[in-house]
Amino acid sequence: MKKLDEFEQDILNDYETGEFKSTAPSKTDLAKFKAAATATFIKDRRINIRLSSPDLMDIQARALEEGIPYQTFIASILHKYAAGRLFEKPSRLTRRSSEPAQKRATP
Repeated sequence: MKKLDEFEQDILNDYETGEFKSTAPSKTDLAKFKAAATATFIKDRRINIRLSSPDLMDIQARALEEGIPYQTFIASILHKYAAGRLFEKPSRLTRRSSEPAQKRATP
């Protein structure tokens, strides 16, 4: 086992002497959290989409890396996008909005 540094040893000592107290949520808080989680993840609608084979293969590979089914992976991506938590990375090929546009040369 790795030797603990001073900070880790302090935490272990505090734990062993009972200085840490449980902060478990109350039963009413647990009920609220459970209701919110259930409402968030209810899947009551079905959609069908067409994807190119290469895109589907890439999605399936990424889902495999995450260790989840690809349909769950797709649903997660869509949920994050709808919630405003999924953003496109700027490409090296696109110019930044602060950069001036290059003028086209006229023939």
